[in-house]
Amino acid sequence: MARPVRSLYAGARVRVLRAQLRLSQTVMAERLGISVSYLSQIETDGRPLTAAVALALAAAFPTDWTGIDEDEGARLLAGLAEAAAEPLLPEPPPEPEVLARAIEQQPDLARRFVALHAAWRRAEDQLQRLDDAYDTGAPSGGRLPWDEVRDWFHDAGNYVDLIDTAAEAIGATLEPGPDALAERLRTRHRITLRAPTGDTPPLRSYDPVYRILTLDSAQAPESRAFQLAHQLARIELANEIDVVLARASLPSTEATRLLTVGLANYAAGAILMPYELFRSEARRVRHDIDRLRRRFAVSFEQACHRLSTLQRPGARGTPFFFCRVDMAGNITKRHSATRLQFARFGGACPLWIMHEAVAIPDRILIQLAEMPEGTRYVVAAKGLVKESGSFARAPRRYAVALGCEIGEAADFVYADHLDLTRADAATPIGVSCRICPREDCEQRAFPPSGRAIRVDPERRDIVPYRFD
Repeated sequence: MARPVRSLYAGARVRVLRAQLRLSQTVMAERLGISVSYLSQIETDGRPLTAAVALALAAAFPTDWTGIDEDEGARLLAGLAEAAAEPLLPEPPPEPEVLARAIEQQPDLARRFVALHAAWRRAEDQLQRLDDAYDTGAPSGGRLPWDEVRDWFHDAGNYVDLIDTAAEAIGATLEPGPDALAERLRTRHRITLRAPTGDTPPLRSYDPVYRILTLDSAQAPESRAFQLAHQLARIELANEIDVVLARASLPSTEATRLLTVGLANYAAGAILMPYELFRSEARRVRHDIDRLRRRFAVSFEQACHRLSTLQRPGARGTPFFFCRVDMAGNITKRHSATRLQFARFGGACPLWIMHEAVAIPDRILIQLAEMPEGTRYVVAAKGLVKESGSFARAPRRYAVALGCEIGEAADFVYADHLDLTRADAATPIGVSCRICPREDCEQRAFPPSGRAIRVDPERRDIVPYRFD
């Protein structure tokens, strides 16, 4: 039987949290929905944490507040609160005290409700995987090596602790300045950096016999630095990468090689943007990407990608999703620390702001988006152009998007000019037309799977059918 949630005196923990976040009592009290005097009494252990305040802390600071009481009752309360707040449920969730009383009186029923919600979430994920398999024409389970690696990072939460911590240590020892990486490769590993020959050189080429590294000179300085960090990771983190590869046990040789490249790229980002330093600075500037990229001398895309990886246990960053789309709308990168999961193959919902951003490079577009079940996200998207260095080679054009759930909006500078309260302020979006239930979407490409369509020859709407 689950133990009831006890009265907890946690003043020191709350004070430490507030100091780490650099919040005044007034700001923290506002976020918790309590008075400043009430918060002051909690911090001095004059009053215990009620179930309502404990859940408010978990909701307002989910990446920092891990809970004080780790017994089953506290864990079950958090799980029950999350399940009861599922946006698909028509009624507002019960008050925290009601949930706490339900756990005390009917613990088995509460556990089953939480387990049912978790099972439903897994079923939704499986439905999306089947939809992805349909898009590619591949049978379920018949994934390509590229898909296997992307799903491996997804299942790992897009955070690899062994490599991230080792890369952070390397980043901490680098001298400041643009030449630090090249100098380290030269002095420690006797690697010579050379300019490429030919009209269409690769972005990066390494000769391990003669220790010669060639980089395409058409790359931006940030991209060249990333390639240097990649090469440094391949050498200095070879053991860590091998350990992760052995644990991954991917089913094909090509998938393993792709994961090798992916882990070295992951390490390169962690070298250039060391975890704790980057996390602290990101919080200080409220995740202003332009300020972060200048501070760490990285590209806009690199900074966005790194923000989606800040999932270190006990020191998590704000949960973000990150994706990159090309001119045709194909998702070429996708990572999510939020509940939102993108289609693994094909294009994204055309109502996403990032499709518009592709055509408007070097301008950040903002959107408040809402999924069919009611979850809202604040999204910042920017179109980018990577020059080719030659008139004969077309530049690469794409857009990247970074977003968080509306509950994190206070820590996301791009939400400042959005109306987060109006019911009609959000753009209704979905994951894939085949699993999107929206009946009134004027951008629908085809009807949802498993739904019978009705066609009336005497009536024409934007979409030439309706479905049951």
